[in-house]
Amino acid sequence: MPAEPTQTADTADTADTADTAGAADSGGAVYTHGHHDSVLRSHRTRTVADSAAYLAPHLRTGMTLLDVGCGPATITVELAERVAPGRVSATEINDAALDIARREVAARGRDNVDLQVADVHALPFDDDTFDIVHAHQVLQHVGDPVRALAEMRRVCRPGGLVAARDADYAAFTWWPEIPELDEWLRLYRLAARRNGGEPDAGRRMLAWAHAAGFTDVTPTTSTWCRATPAQREAWGGMWAERVLHSDLARQLIRDGDADEAQLQAISAAWRAWVQEPDGWFALLHGEILCRA
Repeated sequence: MPAEPTQTADTADTADTADTAGAADSGGAVYTHGHHDSVLRSHRTRTVADSAAYLAPHLRTGMTLLDVGCGPATITVELAERVAPGRVSATEINDAALDIARREVAARGRDNVDLQVADVHALPFDDDTFDIVHAHQVLQHVGDPVRALAEMRRVCRPGGLVAARDADYAAFTWWPEIPELDEWLRLYRLAARRNGGEPDAGRRMLAWAHAAGFTDVTPTTSTWCRATPAQREAWGGMWAERVLHSDLARQLIRDGDADEAQLQAISAAWRAWVQEPDGWFALLHGEILCRA
């Protein structure tokens, strides 16, 4: 994930100012979420099972794999477990973001993961290096997703796979209907596009793959559902905090798109949704498996 000024390992988790969000790519796009703890709490729950199930059947021991925009690396370490003794290379856009991944890799005791700073538009690897090149929730945040996919294709071995999965915010749906959550979605999509990204990336994945030169592409979709009390607390509680304290909140106020009272109302609406016994939220994702 992208998915982002150098900090110590003790403070990297709260690298959440607009400056530390940083340019997400050489095209000048900015990572909308930032690295506030509320963001990282959510990202650390991601696994191969819930975020890369479409890729899992293709993983084999001994493979080499590149994980672009690895975020806090919870998916990365599981990929590394599945391809061991093969090696995984994982990248992030700057040292602050990479420090978060380093700690997860160390905590999980994985010795077959190599981490480095890299821009997905100019990957520092030779042609035909990896059996699989993977990106989860990255293309929605970069300035040129077609160029990014072309680079991923370049470093993938002939016959290998380029795999990517991204959300489609406009397709998110929930119950009950709460006007402040409609406003939350409108403001998020506005901010993401102002940052140079594409929040409705999921529906564009196949088109981007074709534009990058792939001819053998398997497109799929999958969803996350947040409907149990624990899921609602994690998801709604996260957004209730995030809309007040993350990079997104600061950007919306700085750009004049919202004021503090509006964001407080949205946060309160998220907390009200958490308490709804019928509360339900579905998140659509687009996926592509591209044969190099």
